[in-house]
Amino acid sequence: MTTAYVLAGIACYIVASLCVAWLSRSGTSATMSQYFLGDRAMGGVVSALSYSATTYSAFMMVGLAGLTYKGGVGALGFEIVYFAGVSLVAVFGPRFWAVGRAHGYITPSEMLGHRYGSRWVAIAAALTSLVFLIPYSAVQLSGVGYLLSGMTDGGISFGAGIMVATALAIVFSYIAGIRSVMWTDSLQALMMITASLLVAVLVVERLGGFAAMFAHITETRPEMLQVPGPGLFSFPTFLGLTLPWFFFSISNPQVSQRLFMPASLVQMRKMLLLFLCFGLVYTVVSVVWGFSALVAFPELERPDLATSSLLASELVPPVLGVIVMVGILAAAVSTIDSILLTLGAIFARDVYANLGGSRQDAHQLRIGKLVIPVICGLAMIFASLELSMIAILSVAASAGLVVVVPSIIGAFFWRRATAAGALASICGGVIFVLWMYLSGNALWGLNAGVLGLPVASVLFVAVSLLTRPQSGPLPEGFLRAR
Repeated sequence: MTTAYVLAGIACYIVASLCVAWLSRSGTSATMSQYFLGDRAMGGVVSALSYSATTYSAFMMVGLAGLTYKGGVGALGFEIVYFAGVSLVAVFGPRFWAVGRAHGYITPSEMLGHRYGSRWVAIAAALTSLVFLIPYSAVQLSGVGYLLSGMTDGGISFGAGIMVATALAIVFSYIAGIRSVMWTDSLQALMMITASLLVAVLVVERLGGFAAMFAHITETRPEMLQVPGPGLFSFPTFLGLTLPWFFFSISNPQVSQRLFMPASLVQMRKMLLLFLCFGLVYTVVSVVWGFSALVAFPELERPDLATSSLLASELVPPVLGVIVMVGILAAAVSTIDSILLTLGAIFARDVYANLGGSRQDAHQLRIGKLVIPVICGLAMIFASLELSMIAILSVAASAGLVVVVPSIIGAFFWRRATAAGALASICGGVIFVLWMYLSGNALWGLNAGVLGLPVASVLFVAVSLLTRPQSGPLPEGFLRAR
């Protein structure tokens, strides 16, 4: 595919998205709630489309396809576990929404700090998010870099691709905060799901149909249709990948923060049901892309090039390939700007304010906006290192964030949970996960994805039992929210 086609597609996407983002500037964005939560008034359809574009980003359309290309059908099982984990939204979504409304929470870490009566719990949860979400942002930037460089055969360099994504993420974040992000997400999600489904059907048809494609794989690479497959998905590895991903919907603050945003519980339920429908399609399409690339290009240098190789090939008409490319670019940018907004709010609300900064809403909003380009710059530096596979890096970030899960569960279901227990589990869990990655990520044959959550849970329960819970009644809604 020529570079001119790709550049024209990017230009059209930028113009259309900027128009949608600008039109989304209805009302004001002068407070933290308005700018970072859409004034808690988002509808179910827009929320579902935005949730889909944010979640199923470069990880799914580039990373999961690459994981399928590398590890075979085990990648489908990996993603199905995440899909099952979305059921946690049915349990925690109404609780997050209720206490968020009652107390005006802007971030999940603020919620934990208030529940446990400790600013240090909020700071610890916030710093955990900052430490692990910057690499996850870098994953999205890397996905764009691989996509654009692969589709143009190096005409657009990897570095230029991540710079394009960085600039777009910052612009969309600033135009109208989360409102512009969610409306541009909606446009992107509809475009991506339609075009990607067409590509999957078209590519499979040109490879002879599903029966012929899988017959070819059965004959030439039968291990790709078996578990554990060619070696990537041993049971400990599979468990290490899937366990953090199961808790993604509550452990990743850029996702759980969206549980504060729907206008009502009815809109939240609509968001969840529509998201599950989108997720099923995205999962099937990404896995089919991975297998299709395996048949068409069995000797790719990097698995993460599977998607771009397909889209740039003669199997896909150039116009359709560019449309899908733009959809993946848009989804990656969506994830980045959602993370930027979440981390901006977390830094201002839970780090800056709790360490002596101003508690005035307007001042915190300015601080939150100021740190957005700094965070994005750090992510761009990290992305330029081109580390490992996109899917593996995504899970590594989630393995760090999952240490907050015991404190979240305890906040709603265990009255005996204490601030000391929450602080010990978050800080101890982070130290353990970082030590695991720095020392080779292997202990008793298991990795950080498997061990991080149990270590954090043991610390949470043990320290809570050894310390006193906060005196007086809990904040309204906890242990009773429905």
